[in-house]
Amino acid sequence: MDVLDIARWQFGITTVYHFLMVPLTIGLGVLVAVMHTMWARTDKPEWLRMTRFWGRIYLINFVLGVATGLVQEFQFGLAWSEYSRFVGDVFGSLLALEALLAFFLESTFLGLWIFGWGRIPKKLHLAALWAAVIGSVVSAYFIIAANSWMQHPVGVVTDDATGRPRQVNFLAVLTNNTALAAFSHTIVASLMVAGALLVGIGLWHLRRRTMADAPTTDVDHSVWRRSVRLGGFVSLAAFALVALTGDYQGKLMYAQQPLKMSSAEALCETEAPAPFSVFAFGKLGSNECDDVHSITIPRILSYLAHGDFSTAVPGVNELQESYAAAYGATYPDDPAHYGDQAGRPIDYTPLLAVTYWNFRLMVGMGMVSAGVAAYALWATRRGRVPTSRIGVYGSLLAVGAPFVANVSGWIFTEMGRQPFVVYPNPDVPRAEQVYFFTAQAVSPGVTAGEVLTSLIGLATVYGALAVVELWLITRFVRRGVTTADSAPTPGHTPEGTPDDDLPGGRDADDVLSFAY
Repeated sequence: MDVLDIARWQFGITTVYHFLMVPLTIGLGVLVAVMHTMWARTDKPEWLRMTRFWGRIYLINFVLGVATGLVQEFQFGLAWSEYSRFVGDVFGSLLALEALLAFFLESTFLGLWIFGWGRIPKKLHLAALWAAVIGSVVSAYFIIAANSWMQHPVGVVTDDATGRPRQVNFLAVLTNNTALAAFSHTIVASLMVAGALLVGIGLWHLRRRTMADAPTTDVDHSVWRRSVRLGGFVSLAAFALVALTGDYQGKLMYAQQPLKMSSAEALCETEAPAPFSVFAFGKLGSNECDDVHSITIPRILSYLAHGDFSTAVPGVNELQESYAAAYGATYPDDPAHYGDQAGRPIDYTPLLAVTYWNFRLMVGMGMVSAGVAAYALWATRRGRVPTSRIGVYGSLLAVGAPFVANVSGWIFTEMGRQPFVVYPNPDVPRAEQVYFFTAQAVSPGVTAGEVLTSLIGLATVYGALAVVELWLITRFVRRGVTTADSAPTPGHTPEGTPDDDLPGGRDADDVLSFAY
């Protein structure tokens, strides 16, 4: 492999790992804040115990998410310096704002929430958590706005002296319709992730208690039942919103990146009306589109692309020719800027197997998650407790479904825009378009061996972090709620609260005591 391939693998591996944590941090943060709000309003002990139990999972994920996220920006200078130079004028403001929110607003208020148990007024303590959660959401928006600019560059002009884009309208970058669509889709998908976690773990604990003949009238039973019900309703509502936002995003992609969406359907030739592919077989892996065959549903793709059942959808072969005519059939013969790709033909068609199957994996795993949520709500109706081993352990296993859906969606989005790292905006005249090939983006001063060394090092570190996170989460999940989960805030001391080992009325059994 050359430097370009290794650098892409490195960025892909580290980003996929980091992106496993992002939706859980956003979604679970919102739900923990809701739990804390319910406790503040009702003073019911089950809401307090839910807040502290799920808050642990949120904190573990947040800490490791921040640690792995730092590496992402360092890679821009490590292996992608040409890319950084090209997008720097646009990304500088966005990443600066994201850093201010992520490392100042989020960290400050999350610290107040962790250290504030028993030390600050109840309402102020709740406000600190909401501020941290809102900071995470806003921080995510700036990252998505940056990524969306790469998908659909707006608010810039080309600098005649440098040939690079110069930002002239920051508001246009922030209100990019691609960013608005991607952000709404990402947030509701994050809620699906958090909801699935509540459902899977909650059902497992309910069955565990039932098998042990534990009472169904105590606080702990209410903790798990409320968790399952909350997670189930959130998952189903989020799935409906994911479908709506995904439909809008798909129509937008057909207007902005038609080759990505036609590749996702393995649509080789332009058709009117266009059918939706249910299953494709043939030479998907070799990108030989004419040798791909599909089982289809008539007219559905025309509706997904244009909102009607008759409009033509362009095929991969036609689009490949039009892109070659507009942006060149071969890379310039300039090894200094294009490396091993210099002078080679440009394949504007994304890898069909990657776009086609990741799109279906994204949709399929979302449907699995929604199905499990519906099962959980049905199985816990009217006070029932599910005891089916298949149903409960299947739900626990299905916690991974929305994670897979999120990662598949990211891979589809990023791989589908190749060979561009900054995709040309079709809404502006050809002479004014800003675009940048991925082959141009790699740092010219690094060797394949250097990038491979960093790839192996980062993969090893990230693998170790994955083991640590899974061990911590598994440990705290199996432990369940404890007596210390009722640790008080001023004026709200539940009866029987331990008050011996730590300051502020906290017991050494409290797993959050590591922060004190």
